[in-house]
Amino acid sequence: MSRGEPEDPRAARTRARLRSALLEECAERPLEEVGVAALVRRAGVGRATFYVHYPDLEALAVDACADVVREAVEALHAWQGRPDPVRAPAALPEFFGSLTPHAALYRTLLAPGGGGPLGRVLHRDLRAYSLRERERAGAADAPLVASAVAATFAGVLADWLHGDLGGTPHEIADQVWQLLVALHASR
Repeated sequence: MSRGEPEDPRAARTRARLRSALLEECAERPLEEVGVAALVRRAGVGRATFYVHYPDLEALAVDACADVVREAVEALHAWQGRPDPVRAPAALPEFFGSLTPHAALYRTLLAPGGGGPLGRVLHRDLRAYSLRERERAGAADAPLVASAVAATFAGVLADWLHGDLGGTPHEIADQVWQLLVALHASR
């Protein structure tokens, strides 16, 4: 399927069932202990159907967690006018707070420092959004700042999830926000 074509509704429903089943399974046990057999049973689909849509459980897990990436990008850009350099937009602490129910799964997919399969998706999407915004503003340093913003946010998020950084969702949101505002102002 090319990017411009609409998605088959049946395939979308099947993937949604698989994502939901995976999140339910991961609420009960770590991803490493989830088996395809239990997953497809919970989703009500056949094993072959699983493999039509995903090559493995990690690919499904990244897809199931992709909403986190979209929410992060939206939270970072949820301000209007001139940003407050100290206080993060309300959407950012809400985003950090929303991670709790599936934090163990996010830690599996987002390595300390921001790597891992979910970290790569987060970095790619956040960098692309930031690059578009910087280029639209005519910033000559757009690629550099976009890379720095993506790496900083992915790294802080991962390290906070892994317990390497302390703080409440509000505290970490304000701290990462201050770093990102400084990156934008540094050039």
